[in-house]
Amino acid sequence: MEQRIGSSSSKPLEGAGFDPAFIPGLTAPATGREEDAKDTKDAPGTDGDGTVADAATEAAPEAEESEKPGDSPAAEESEDDEPEPAPDGPVFEASDRRAALVADHRGVRLRLDDQECEFRWDEIGAVETETARFGKRYTVTVHTPDRRWYPLEIDADSRRRFAEWDAALDKVLDAYFDDGAEEPADRV
Repeated sequence: MEQRIGSSSSKPLEGAGFDPAFIPGLTAPATGREEDAKDTKDAPGTDGDGTVADAATEAAPEAEESEKPGDSPAAEESEDDEPEPAPDGPVFEASDRRAALVADHRGVRLRLDDQECEFRWDEIGAVETETARFGKRYTVTVHTPDRRWYPLEIDADSRRRFAEWDAALDKVLDAYFDDGAEEPADRV
């Protein structure tokens, strides 16, 4: 008789203790295993041959034929696939081999390897820059009003770039970022 040593389930463990990138509420990526396919076959909400969603997609072509081509919002978006023209405002771009930062009229976009995030100007509480005392690392941190922050470190080719980047980023922030400080009204 052979005994198996280890966990009796073939599912990998999930949670912050096993995966530092774990975020509760988000589903894990599909693994494509055969065991997962067997589990979904017996899952509730499926009929013997296919899922309930498959039956809905079979009826969808009939509904699409009855719609007129210009009535759907998806058809309107496909006509407007052209990017909107950029206004004549300042743009800040900085990047290295892994990270990139773009700040323009739409907001701030951060990219690190294959991860990206975009913040509109109304979603930003503050933008902070920091330079390393030693080395050539420039850090930009985007703070949101709900007390979250998103730092991005960019390696510069020389320390002289820090002053250029600070000046260019300040121009963009002055042009687009509304920090909520209203001008005092004239009192009569």
